[in-house]
Amino acid sequence: MYIVREVRSEDLFSVFKIAYETLPEPYNPGLFNIFYEEFPSGFLVAEMHGRVVGFIVGVKTDLYVAKILMLSVSKEYRRCGIGSALINRFIKEMRLQHIRQIDLEVRSNNYAAIDFYKKHDFDVIDFIPGFYKDGQDAYVMRKIL
Repeated sequence: MYIVREVRSEDLFSVFKIAYETLPEPYNPGLFNIFYEEFPSGFLVAEMHGRVVGFIVGVKTDLYVAKILMLSVSKEYRRCGIGSALINRFIKEMRLQHIRQIDLEVRSNNYAAIDFYKKHDFDVIDFIPGFYKDGQDAYVMRKIL
């Protein structure tokens, strides 16, 4: 069984390791410290047997708008409901902060992620050509709360 909770400083190395192993974009480890310090209620981890196995990072971009920046689960723990638990808890936290809209970008060829977000009532609202460093296009997705 797993739990979803706010990130703690001792989780940051595990979060960075998951990001490095699962996400195609390279991220500076210092970036995670900034998210941890600036908006901790938008930085959640899933923990199983004392081990961090997934995370979600989001920020407020406006008074009533939040943005999911990253969501990832260790490959060996995928398809167990952890991603859904993370996003559902994030949405709950954002509602408590009176957020009315959550946005995100997703690679246009990441069909599994697009389907996942659609399952959680996100809609594709825009297309951004060449959004990622490798030139890959992105969809902008949005959920109205």
